[in-house]
Amino acid sequence: MAAAVAGGLVVCNSSHKLRLPSLKKAKMASDLAFVTSQFGGIKISCTHLQLPNPIPSAPLTLPLRPVARRVCPFTGKKANKANKVSFSNHKTKKLQFVNLQYKKIWWEAGKRYVKLRLSTKALKTIEKNGLDAVAKKAGIDLRKE
Repeated sequence: MAAAVAGGLVVCNSSHKLRLPSLKKAKMASDLAFVTSQFGGIKISCTHLQLPNPIPSAPLTLPLRPVARRVCPFTGKKANKANKVSFSNHKTKKLQFVNLQYKKIWWEAGKRYVKLRLSTKALKTIEKNGLDAVAKKAGIDLRKE
């Protein structure tokens, strides 16, 4: 029993013709292929079913870079959920992000600059209380950075 595919029709040596809704429903085996029809899931077996080769797609690779969260490590501030209100008073959800800045701050105990990503509120707190006190209160070890 030989089969051929032409215009969505599977033609076997027997006098049966079967219209396939899509070529995705045809399953390939090594020598024996089963085609599922659109009429109640009837399986018809044909040997050496020739289907066009699918186009090989590039494998999806995601970068493995760590993503910085939008949370201040010193104050714990994070995005606030709010409503954006239009002129017609239609409300849609939006996020109000924290004002995070990259800043190099002089660390007196380590005698070096430490590059941090912190909110502007934390920056004001560090200017008032000192970097060591704020980092100790937040539980941050500055020696790692």
